[in-house]
Amino acid sequence: MNTTDAAELFLTCLQISAPTFAWVLAGMLLSRLGWLTQSLNDRISRLSFKYGLPLMLFAGAAGVDYSILKSAGYLAAGVIATLAVVLLSWLYSGWRAHPLSERGIFVQGAFRSNLAIMGLALCISAYGETGAQLAALAVAIMTSLYNVLAVIVLNATLGGNSSVAAAFVGVLRNPLIIGIAAGATLALSGLPVPDIVEPASVWLSAFFLPLMLVCIGGAMKVQELRSSGPLAWESTLWRLAVAPALTVLLALALGVRDEPLGVLFLLVATPAAASGYIMVIAARGNGVLAANIVVLTTIFSALTLTLGFFLLSLLSLVGQLG
Repeated sequence: MNTTDAAELFLTCLQISAPTFAWVLAGMLLSRLGWLTQSLNDRISRLSFKYGLPLMLFAGAAGVDYSILKSAGYLAAGVIATLAVVLLSWLYSGWRAHPLSERGIFVQGAFRSNLAIMGLALCISAYGETGAQLAALAVAIMTSLYNVLAVIVLNATLGGNSSVAAAFVGVLRNPLIIGIAAGATLALSGLPVPDIVEPASVWLSAFFLPLMLVCIGGAMKVQELRSSGPLAWESTLWRLAVAPALTVLLALALGVRDEPLGVLFLLVATPAAASGYIMVIAARGNGVLAANIVVLTTIFSALTLTLGFFLLSLLSLVGQLG
């Protein structure tokens, strides 16, 4: 590949990631101008989380050909890599002698990506409807895993009251999981999927994903970065570099290539999930540290995610874009 081709490929990758992060930046600007207040942000987020995103994921899951599950190595790679990141980041945190009360926050920041919103938006930007369908399965499985693992690591370090059983109940009541499960049930039932489902998925994605990305930007408090210590930066490095690299290497070892590999990378290379901050606050942990990890990973992921996807594209590992 010559320099011109490489430059064109990089621009293509930038066109995939730039719109997603532009919406986040727009949210930060609107918040700064006072046009997106915290109360308005919270109301929009709740509306989108309870209704918009579940409907969108329902439409995506209803259109999946579930016969591919038996060869869906990217799902296995995502689960195994997540468990590996939890174990390795825990051992690393112990080796670095991080305070026990902050170890769970560090580990959660390392493994928990914002796959349900930012990851999904990136997958649709890169692969269209195919990306939405591949991502829907991964979002269902990995969101469930993330919630259970977060309860385990935070309870182990903060002594929270939540149990693993409560985490499972929370997963079952999660609107995103309900939407995906309903869509999968319709697809597997043998009943005809209404013609409106596929275009509805496109319409909902075009409206609710940008809206949620704006809310993420509006909730960010960049001024708190002044108090960021080494632990927040180390967790950021794990979230944006170590976890995606480990996931990709494992996926390649399992024979995952093309669109499934691209979707998996885009899901796991996203910033730390804002829901992780909420869980830390609920457990009476260091909320400033958790918030700093979310902000740092969001800012720097615009660079790391674009460069990582460009490298995979340069090596012809992530299929046809667009």
